[in-house]
Amino acid sequence: MILFLALAGFTVFYLAVFGKALIKARPSFAHLLTGFVTNFFDTLGIGSFATSTALFKFTKMVPDELIPGTLNVGHTLPVIFQAFIYISAIEVDVATLAAMIGAAVMGGWFGAGLVTRLPRRAVQFGMGIALLMAAVALTMSLAGLFPAGGNALGLHGWRLIAGVTGNFLFGAISTLGIGFYAPCMTLVSLLGMSPAVAFPIMMGSSAFLMPAASARFAWRNSYLVPVAAGLAIGGLLGVPLAAFVVKSLPLTALRYLVIVVVLYAAVLMIRSSASLEASR
Repeated sequence: MILFLALAGFTVFYLAVFGKALIKARPSFAHLLTGFVTNFFDTLGIGSFATSTALFKFTKMVPDELIPGTLNVGHTLPVIFQAFIYISAIEVDVATLAAMIGAAVMGGWFGAGLVTRLPRRAVQFGMGIALLMAAVALTMSLAGLFPAGGNALGLHGWRLIAGVTGNFLFGAISTLGIGFYAPCMTLVSLLGMSPAVAFPIMMGSSAFLMPAASARFAWRNSYLVPVAAGLAIGGLLGVPLAAFVVKSLPLTALRYLVIVVVLYAAVLMIRSSASLEASR
């Protein structure tokens, strides 16, 4: 209950910062559809950051340097919705959950402050690497190469310290567009926890860190408002459809397609970074 109340508080903070801007925004159908599709499949386990970044790159919907902020601001409300679902549905040690969420929030606040100061070329290169990492994680998931994990529902001693440290780092780099799920699931599995526990930890961490990170992007005006509004509104429609109606789909073929698309987008992003450097 304390976590739910805290999450509600973060939601109110997010709405206080962005509510007026998002209400006044006029997202296009393409923006809404992007939010719906990416968050629908995110709820089913594919992820939203890498797929959104690829779509942005292909369609030139968002300037490269504004992609990290637009991702964080736009996907916050759908991720909060998912967090309410997963935290209540899967059993996990509350102390471990709270400690790892707190670490992720601090990492997200630090990471967003750093990303907003990066030049365009550095953002492009960083997102290219992030997309490559996302493709590797999706491939490992399909090949069943993630650690098997154990049965623990919580962490203690040095394992808790390792989990908190890892979540701080994941929170920091997630603001650049690297999804939280794959590294988090790997970490908790290596520490002997059940892989299912990754869902409330990952969703909870993302839901708490994204409002904090989004505020820093907003203060520097480092996001595209109409697109962020489309991601938020479309995502709030896609999440419940996936979670309560569809629940599961045969996604193997789609995951392979996503890997190809994400790899291609990664190459384009790194080439853009190299071209910008060469032009100087």
